[in-house]
Amino acid sequence: MVETSRAPRRDAYTVDTLLAVTVQVFNERGYDGTSMEDLSRAAGISKSSIYHHVKGKEELLRLAVGRALDGLFGTLDEPEATRGTALARLQHVVHRTTEVLLAELPYVTLLLRVRGNTATEQWALQRRREFDHRVAELLAEAVAEGSLRADVEPRLATRLLFGMINSLVEWYRPDGPDGAKSAARVVDAVTELAFHGLRAA
Repeated sequence: MVETSRAPRRDAYTVDTLLAVTVQVFNERGYDGTSMEDLSRAAGISKSSIYHHVKGKEELLRLAVGRALDGLFGTLDEPEATRGTALARLQHVVHRTTEVLLAELPYVTLLLRVRGNTATEQWALQRRREFDHRVAELLAEAVAEGSLRADVEPRLATRLLFGMINSLVEWYRPDGPDGAKSAARVVDAVTELAFHGLRAA
């Protein structure tokens, strides 16, 4: 039997391309408001083709938020984040975290919107807390070495810091007129503003 051009082909999609469509739909409709039928229509393939790649909707969510988390945790293992003064390491982590957010914008947006309604969402929230805790520890080291002001409690400073970084998902658009140049300016501005306010006098 000859396969027609209109017939859905499960091998036409990889997990990565399926994830790109999935994240867009999740961000538009919300995870709870998205059905497998919605994903099937958006991807242009049958539900059985999706099940060829993953077990279901929650696995797609875990893969998507896992990609964002891997990017964020990866910044903590980079050489610049593991040697030198605590201030230099913290500046690197903040700079790279902002870069990761902009590079993986749809995936980080989804991560920031999970609410803990499923086992996967609870796992993602726990991982986010682990990441924030490690950055808070690094910030506390920078305070202890005298590089950052000591009158702002490290956990509060971390929350304020990530409040600024995470707000980018609400307004930054990578398809703007400047593209990559715009992203680079945003990363530099976040780092400069954060440490101008935090640095010890």
